[in-house]
Amino acid sequence: MELYDYLSSHSTRQSEALDWLVKQTHIRTNHARMLSGEVQGQLMKMIARMCGAHRVLELGTFTGYSAICLASGLPEDGHLDTLELNDELEELIEEGFCKAGLEDRISLHFGDCKETLVRFRQQILNSDGTVKEPELLYDLVYIDANKREYCEYYDLLFDLVRPGGYILADNVIWDGKVCQEPLPQDKQTLGIDRFNKMIAADPRVENVILPLRDGLNLIHRV
Repeated sequence: MELYDYLSSHSTRQSEALDWLVKQTHIRTNHARMLSGEVQGQLMKMIARMCGAHRVLELGTFTGYSAICLASGLPEDGHLDTLELNDELEELIEEGFCKAGLEDRISLHFGDCKETLVRFRQQILNSDGTVKEPELLYDLVYIDANKREYCEYYDLLFDLVRPGGYILADNVIWDGKVCQEPLPQDKQTLGIDRFNKMIAADPRVENVILPLRDGLNLIHRV
């Protein structure tokens, strides 16, 4: 915690809109620990900016903190599609987007991530998997939804990422459980471990796991 406090105090401060969202998340939900936090949020903003992203896809937005960070790194004509299962959070999410002045740069989609990805694939890809709408391919994808389904998400979204694009997956250290021996057998830990092994063995990508917060897997589609 002392290290994180040091990193936070020596990094660019989060915006007033994010300050508001953090406070409201604590007041209006019981899962505020799921917020990305300002150090990771600033990194995500910078990654979006550094890779020149115009189109970004996010799986799992919770109350919208990470979506605001990612969208803040986009140019004015950039756009973020963000997916969330819990539609009870809609009012809070949209309030946050408006506070940040990003409501026109973000589209919020409610529903199961896998079902939504199937629908996106139908819009962007032909039945044989070739691309019919190249301009709709994503430059950056951020995965932070059901940990048990990371591998399934990856299979569905890979062809939606442009060659040279990036995928960023959160929680890949999973509170250190993926390093334990024997490996814990809960479905979340097994899902994350399977995902990390899948990425490391995929010749279509290169990747590095960053030990920030709960671990970020930065994946480059070569």
